[in-house]
Amino acid sequence: HRGRASDTLSLLQTMFLIRTRTFCSRPLPVLTLFTKDPCPLCDEAKELLEPFRNRVVLQTVDISKAEHREFWEKYRFHIPVFHLNGTEIMRHRLDPERLDQLLNQD
Repeated sequence: HRGRASDTLSLLQTMFLIRTRTFCSRPLPVLTLFTKDPCPLCDEAKELLEPFRNRVVLQTVDISKAEHREFWEKYRFHIPVFHLNGTEIMRHRLDPERLDQLLNQD
């Protein structure tokens, strides 16, 4: 199952990033991408997120999975949806300039 391998890889990447940031004074912000498969806009967003890979911990949530039913009800017509540290910041398309501004606010 491609989904399980992808979820496992995403979890491992997140754990690695968290561990590598443990010794830094500030933890990386968490960017959550609400997605489903297929989702061409989500695929495009993931490519646009590449330059940010060292600036955020990327967490993906597949809203089509049973355990994420609440997000399916909320976002099924709006993906991709982006949350930064638990707060919704964008829908439908990633705006890299806006994300950069938000990350530089601190």
